[in-house]
Amino acid sequence: MDKKIGRFFDSVGSFFSGADVIPWCDRDIIAALEREVSEGGSGVSEDAKKESIMRLSWGLVHSKRPEDVQRGIAMLESSLNSSSSPTEKREKLYLLAVGHYRSGDYSRSRQLVERCLETAPDWRQGLTLKKVIEDKIAKDGLIGIGIAATAVGLLAGGIAAAVSRKK
Repeated sequence: MDKKIGRFFDSVGSFFSGADVIPWCDRDIIAALEREVSEGGSGVSEDAKKESIMRLSWGLVHSKRPEDVQRGIAMLESSLNSSSSPTEKREKLYLLAVGHYRSGDYSRSRQLVERCLETAPDWRQGLTLKKVIEDKIAKDGLIGIGIAATAVGLLAGGIAAAVSRKK
């Protein structure tokens, strides 16, 4: 019983704090990743360049800065069709889903993560992101309902006050 109560309070706390399990990436790490990509000139294999770009894309979509997230989304979208393997495509779709989640486009994020899960239905990372997205959509829906109910209540109270003054 105590565990159930603890889980309940944890879920309520995370509901109001907006906590999620997707990591953030700070500006220093992104700067280091950008240097890695720019220094990866000639003499570096094509695979090493691709890996550097993927790491930078990861950093950008996990950034707290919206302009970084948008840059990461653009990089991933431009390279999505050149994916050489299903695993690489799944990783790019996942990162795109994270980017769209971070930018507030939850429906697009959910579509992308569902495409990831088509190729790997038991992929834990994708399932976790899908749950985070669905929880966020549900939370936003509850907040919207609360705002609408408050507005209706205020309107009804105003009408009731106006009617009572006329009497």
